Amino acid sequence: MAVDVTVKIRLDKYLADMGYGTRSEVKKEITRGNVQINGVPVRRPETKLDTEKDEVTYQGNSAVYEEYEYYMLNKPAGVVSATFDRKDRTVLDLIGERQRKDLFPVGRLDKDTEGLLLITNDGELAHRLLSPKKHVDKVYYVKVQGRLTAEDEERLAEGIDIGEARPALPAGLAILKSGEISEAEITIQEGKFHQVKRMFHALGKEVLYLKRLRMGTLVLDEGLKPGQYRRLTEKEREGLC
Repeated sequence: MAVDVTVKIRLDKYLADMGYGTRSEVKKEITRGNVQINGVPVRRPETKLDTEKDEVTYQGNSAVYEEYEYYMLNKPAGVVSATFDRKDRTVLDLIGERQRKDLFPVGRLDKDTEGLLLITNDGELAHRLLSPKKHVDKVYYVKVQGRLTAEDEERLAEGIDIGEARPALPAGLAILKSGEISEAEITIQEGKFHQVKRMFHALGKEVLYLKRLRMGTLVLDEGLKPGQYRRLTEKEREGLC
């Protein structure tokens, strides 16, 4: 005998999850008859529906349910990696088309750091990407004051002391240009506070510019200008999973 494993959700939760208002706000719209399921007006907020099969209309417009949303953002300098801030604009403020209210940035980039930032509400994926035990590469382009050398590469590869109980995990350094101002790509597998800056400070260098280029299999889209974003493609999502 077949077993029905369909998971259903309350109508008011469905609409609140998708950003149509608070639970109390959407309840009012439901009781007023402004919500339909499969073309039939529904006035009971507790009505349950199948998100895969049922069609919901809210105030005359289709309300499509997405359990997870995934956005690639090219974070600009001056914006904080947070869900809320009393003083500064946050990375979530830049995602204009987002529907879900439970989105968050996967990891943090410093306020003055630019580049790749994944915005989602998929907590399991975030854990896999951020856990040092998973050994997910984070690649940054960096400009520093000072000459980078082969010795610097070796010290980072061994795991450098950044003032914590344990040294940072081994990091890869690819020097692109060495001089009074040097350029390089650095690959780390952690996400400690100001980590890249602290690693170069331990080498006697000052970071002048920092931009994240890659996180795991996800590569920053070169077509995105600072502050711009787009949804992940299906291929990009599958690569992260």
